[in-house]
Amino acid sequence: MTQQQPILAAEILNYDLGLNAPVVARFALVFAVTVTKWNMRHRTRKALADMPDSLLRDIGMTRDEAYTEARRPFWRA
Repeated sequence: MTQQQPILAAEILNYDLGLNAPVVARFALVFAVTVTKWNMRHRTRKALADMPDSLLRDIGMTRDEAYTEARRPFWRA
């Protein structure tokens, strides 16, 4: 599994839409990127909570650390 680079809304705005994009389009893109990040955090934290202890040891985490991370709200990085 490869780790994906975080998506920065500002980079997408400059690359795809440019600075002259309508305000509504810029807002919609920022909103979409934010919701996508939140979804990814939710899914990965849920997977972390369901991981067996052997896999947690492989990634260097204890069950307590995984539990703490999994309980964090999706909107917190």
